[in-house]
Amino acid sequence: MDSMSTPVVAEQTQVDPLGGEVVAEDKPWQTIVWNDPVNLMSYVTYVFQKLFGYSRDHATKLMLDVHHKGKAIVSSGSKDKVEADVARLHAAGLWATMEQP
Repeated sequence: MDSMSTPVVAEQTQVDPLGGEVVAEDKPWQTIVWNDPVNLMSYVTYVFQKLFGYSRDHATKLMLDVHHKGKAIVSSGSKDKVEADVARLHAAGLWATMEQP
C-alpha cells in the first residue's frame, strides 16, 4: 500500500425487518395509517394481514393503535416502497400518509 492511497471505508447498512436494505445515513420512510370514522376495526385488521402479511395478532395490535392512538406506523423502507404501500392502502379504502422522520 503506497502512502498516497486512502483507506476504503465500508458502507454500513441495516437490514429492514420487512425485507429491504437501508443505507445507514438514509432514514427510512414510514407508512402511517390514520383513524377514520368509516372502516370497521375487523376490516382494518384484515387489510393489514392481506397487504403486509402480518399475523392476526400483529395486525390487531396495529389496528388497536390506529383506533386508540389515532394512527399507527405499518411499514417502513425506501421512498418507492412506502409510496406503493400508501397507494395500496388507499386502494383498500384506508387513510394513509408517508413521512421521513
